[in-house]
Amino acid sequence: MLARPPVMKTNRRPMLYAILCYNDEAAVEAWPRETEEAVLGHRMKVQEKLAAKGKLGAVARLMPTTAATTLRFGAGEPVVLDGPFAETKEQLLGFYVVEADSLDEVIAFATELHGSELRGSFEIRPLRVFRPGTPLSL
Repeated sequence: MLARPPVMKTNRRPMLYAILCYNDEAAVEAWPRETEEAVLGHRMKVQEKLAAKGKLGAVARLMPTTAATTLRFGAGEPVVLDGPFAETKEQLLGFYVVEADSLDEVIAFATELHGSELRGSFEIRPLRVFRPGTPLSL
């Protein structure tokens, strides 16, 4: 078993966690339609189980990094840049917000959500603040 960093515990109440999904964007964008549908179908089944327990929050898949705008802050006025700024092998492709009683519960959900046939990584972080805001209509 891998050692895990300590997690802030707050009176054993359920916590909210973000599952940040990273992968090679070019590889994911190049998936054949059948692969895309299989991956999304698998993830929907896993999500439905957590949603039925009332523990699934926001889920989002981001547009490609080519659609990104970066706002850089430093001395003076902010600078607006088209596209991503960081050169990385994996890009943030989406995220989930989940409620869980323990980190182990989130790890189990993320492991099932990911599936064994895919590469990439999920970064799991407890949320410090969550304000759901107003429901969006798209």
